[in-house]
Amino acid sequence: MKIGPKYKIARRLGAPVFEKTQTQKYVLSQSKKDKSKTFFKKPKSNFGIQLLEKQKARYTYGLSEKQFSKYAKAALAKKGAQAAGRLFEDLELRVDNVVYRAGFVPTRSFARQAVSHGHFMVNEKRITIPSYKLKVGDKITIKPASGSKALFATLDERLKEFSQPSWIKFNGDKSAVINEIPKAEGTELLFDINTILEFYSR
Repeated sequence: MKIGPKYKIARRLGAPVFEKTQTQKYVLSQSKKDKSKTFFKKPKSNFGIQLLEKQKARYTYGLSEKQFSKYAKAALAKKGAQAAGRLFEDLELRVDNVVYRAGFVPTRSFARQAVSHGHFMVNEKRITIPSYKLKVGDKITIKPASGSKALFATLDERLKEFSQPSWIKFNGDKSAVINEIPKAEGTELLFDINTILEFYSR
């Protein structure tokens, strides 16, 4: 999926949906702009709010509208709180997202590219589909022949300060295991899942 200027998109959405907008540099640049400009924001309609939340989530995971709507509609087949849980689970358990969450690579876009190029294995089998959904017990490793690639040159240094979510167990042999289903509750999100589902329920 092609993405435009990330700083501008994040500013428009009002959320740091890209990894490069989660830095001190971005915060400082936006702070300076806010001080130099006076904005009048027109109150958003319910539709506008729903659209905004949907866009935040879509850009966070780097998905096209077609891809994201497929996940949302599958979640809506569930009822009540189960729908929100299903959507979060499906998004978080994409193998490209897990590769990023585990700390193997610095961004989701890098993760998607690395998976597509076959640099990762799931349960000892090479995987090339970024949308592949993992399940509890699945083990993710770097393909042996890819370990020396430039992509992983700074892995050891990055892992020293990286903290994986509780549902991913990162092992000393640089493998990651899904030890439980990810839950939205208690997770700091940049978007509201229920509002997103309202958008697709129209």
